Amino acid sequence: MQSKTVSRRVPLSVVLAILILFVAILLYFIPKSFIQGKSSPIGETAIASLKQEQVFSVQEQVTADLPDLPDLPTARPARLKIPSINVDAPVEYVGIASDGAMDAPKERANTAWFNLGPRPGENGSAVIAGHYGWKNRKASVFDNLHKLRKGDKIYIENDDGEVISFVVCESRRYDPKADASDVFGSSDGESHLNLVTCEGIWDKASASYSKRLVVFADKETE
Repeated sequence: MQSKTVSRRVPLSVVLAILILFVAILLYFIPKSFIQGKSSPIGETAIASLKQEQVFSVQEQVTADLPDLPDLPTARPARLKIPSINVDAPVEYVGIASDGAMDAPKERANTAWFNLGPRPGENGSAVIAGHYGWKNRKASVFDNLHKLRKGDKIYIENDDGEVISFVVCESRRYDPKADASDVFGSSDGESHLNLVTCEGIWDKASASYSKRLVVFADKETE
């Protein structure tokens, strides 16, 4: 009897279904292994956002626990008044001159506050300078500064209308090249006002006087 070979062919639709299933399985497993090996950018963004929220929460808590701080003073000296020697002068603002010393007021009738130091009334030594000597038969603002005595009053009027009073405690005289660091600095935590001017003999060669007069005053306490 003659044998017959039976040929079995797999339908094309079945092949396509198997291929689609294989691709689906591949897409399902590959992203999982990729995510496990590397961090997701979306995950990093979420973590960063969470950390930022935590920082803001801590900042809000710390801010809530802080006491209210006083506003820094903004008023500046406008006028200097010394009734005992008839001084009522406007205040200029100066820094350091080209020779390294405190600059002087531009006008002989004015005073000048050293604006690199404390303001009058603040802790530390505020310094105000004024001219001494005659020029064109006109007096300078500090011609009579040497007449101040212990207990005399000095008043600073700020540009906001506030008046701060000081009491003279002593006067000192310095050579022009002497160390005068004590005029500009103090470490006692108190408020001082020091008035500076020239005194002595006029030297034509240096165009300056032979001495410096400093009047030291302390803020008047209530």
